[in-house]
Amino acid sequence: MQTRQIRLARRPIGEPVDDDYEFTTRDLPELQEGQVLLRTIYLSLDPYMRGRMSDAKSYAQPLDIGDVMLGQTVCEVVESASDRRAVGDIVLAFTGWQTHAVVQGKHTRKLDPSAAPITTALGVLGMPGFTAYGGLLGIGHPQEGDTVVVAAATGPVGSAVGQIARVKGARAVGIAGGPEKCAALIDDFGFDAAVDHRAPDFVERLAGATPDGIDVYFENVGGRVTNAVIDRFNPFARMPVCGVISGYNAVDGLADADRLAPDFLHRILVDRLTIRGFIQDEFIESHHEDFVRDMTAWVGDGRVRYREDIVEGLDQAPEAFRGLLTGRNFGKLLIRVGDDPT
Repeated sequence: MQTRQIRLARRPIGEPVDDDYEFTTRDLPELQEGQVLLRTIYLSLDPYMRGRMSDAKSYAQPLDIGDVMLGQTVCEVVESASDRRAVGDIVLAFTGWQTHAVVQGKHTRKLDPSAAPITTALGVLGMPGFTAYGGLLGIGHPQEGDTVVVAAATGPVGSAVGQIARVKGARAVGIAGGPEKCAALIDDFGFDAAVDHRAPDFVERLAGATPDGIDVYFENVGGRVTNAVIDRFNPFARMPVCGVISGYNAVDGLADADRLAPDFLHRILVDRLTIRGFIQDEFIESHHEDFVRDMTAWVGDGRVRYREDIVEGLDQAPEAFRGLLTGRNFGKLLIRVGDDPT
């Protein structure tokens, strides 16, 4: 059995380009006891992957040159030497940018296609949904009547943040790029207000959408969006920091105009703000059981909706990933690597 793979060929400088990847076909080893052969159906593309392509200091080890590009996947078991998994099982795995893989059966999680579409295990019912749930509830603590603002609001994390805030009785304001995405925040996701960060009067629009100030800001973007939000913070506001995608492709750092306002530390002191970065897995023990129960129910009864952006073919992953880092996608970005039997 062979697998078609995309590996890291060199570390990107700025936006990743095709030469940063190696497209290759490799032989797979024969199964050993406890292992399964997986066929990839869907590959998740997520912003954190850009950081793992770099060797800069971070919360996780970087990829080595020559490694298969990492990523979570939904796969079908096509051969099994594990008593945990049977041929035909649909599983959640972490096999990366490739068509097939041999892994330990115990490192997979079986999915029930009758309970929810299998794509949701990579989105609203998976890591992005849990990131929204854990970060917002574990750090943001939205209260009834609060104003919760989230950037990159039509993405899988941002859209979930706003909807969870609404479930908790807060007012949800989303920041997104362009009229189409802003309209979707209101019409599809039920946000109370939407602000286009590309608008020349963005700062004024944000003020108009948050007349009572901002109590929680879920940070996904950084740069000038954050600068505008800072001026709207209420005393004791909370800011879960999930990501700063505006700087992921920066070669020499952000321009001065896109950095945090120089009086930010003063604002933290005077307004007694809580600013805390997080990685979603730190909330697994405290929040994951509640997440599975709550989010499954909210998706089931329509209180939380989701959108997916599915691109066909593994070879399209590099271009789709470039689009993810510049905001071209709309919803949870997935690559359909193989046929979906469900």
